[in-house]
Amino acid sequence: MEFDVLIIGGGAAGLFCAIESSRRGRRTLLIEHGPRVGRKIIISGGGRCNFTNLGTAPENFISENPHFCRSALARYTPDDFVKLVRKHRIEYYEKKLGQLFCRDSSRRIVDMLLAECERAGVTVNVGCSVTRISKDRRFRVETKQGSYLADNVVIATGGLSFPKIGASPFGYQIARQFGIEQVPTRPSLVALVRPKGEARSELAGISVDAEVTADGHTFRENILFTHRGMSGPAILQASNYWHKESPLHLDLMPELDVKDLLNSASGRAVQVSNFLTGYLPARFVETLPEKALLGRRLNSLSDREIDRVSEMLHDWHVKFVDTEGYGRAEVTLGGVSTKELSSQTMESRKVPGLYFIGEVVDVTGWLGGYNFQWAWASGFAAGNAV
Repeated sequence: MEFDVLIIGGGAAGLFCAIESSRRGRRTLLIEHGPRVGRKIIISGGGRCNFTNLGTAPENFISENPHFCRSALARYTPDDFVKLVRKHRIEYYEKKLGQLFCRDSSRRIVDMLLAECERAGVTVNVGCSVTRISKDRRFRVETKQGSYLADNVVIATGGLSFPKIGASPFGYQIARQFGIEQVPTRPSLVALVRPKGEARSELAGISVDAEVTADGHTFRENILFTHRGMSGPAILQASNYWHKESPLHLDLMPELDVKDLLNSASGRAVQVSNFLTGYLPARFVETLPEKALLGRRLNSLSDREIDRVSEMLHDWHVKFVDTEGYGRAEVTLGGVSTKELSSQTMESRKVPGLYFIGEVVDVTGWLGGYNFQWAWASGFAAGNAV
């Protein structure tokens, strides 16, 4: 069979690209190797899909070329996607920091995209695994359901996160086959693992409001202690910038000046650790460093010792040795190099007619709907170019 456009990958980016391509009258085939499309959409946001962020800006993305995403993000905005959501009468709400979620199930977003595909005339084949791609004058895509010819092929296969729902390295393999450069990948928006002996399993489940800094980027949200290390929104955000050789810097009492707090209570004969449990969980305070000082009474501390307690709470250095891996990661950092693609169209500079969109590209968003907005925007860009 012959098509103008063949899109490989039935996730957010692939579905959106298919809709835009077919709206332009292009004969469009979308193939998905799994049994259904949109599986990552369905499980996202705790089943409610954080489908965009109203505050989306290029600064919310990580890439070797931080300017690459500007064009696509400018041409398809969060407001554009919200209009589509409203058109389908999907109720949504803003949770915090511009994050928009479905009030009902995230399946409503998948149903919306499939309805738009049907309206536009997209052919959707599921359970269709690609076995080989080649190019002569046109692309030949061989699958377990047959062979297809197409003028344009769009790779929308995602990254390596969530292997249990079908994530694979296929997109990176195709890039390698055609000699397209890649940025090394690693799990991101993911929990971090502390060195053996430093992870405190007795703290698992405790959450603390904190400010977390990694490589000069600071995030203020909760941290969550796990059996092997730390998670929570602030840690997931920081994981985008974390390097194994560098500790994270945690401010455990970001709204307070600990030095002033201790000085104002310096006349009291109360133990420092007991005093701090008025602001932090008691089980957590028990595990903090500077135990000798924490066991002292407030009225016995010198100015220098007050400074040490303040420094510990406002700038706690925490080392990690690894992430929890792709199985627990929300996204994949790295991917197809943006140097290889047109920022206007997502087309390969080396291979005319070959496009890469979504998570397979070296553009990774922060936690909070940014990665979905990149999927819509990059899919829109390619869909209007193929």
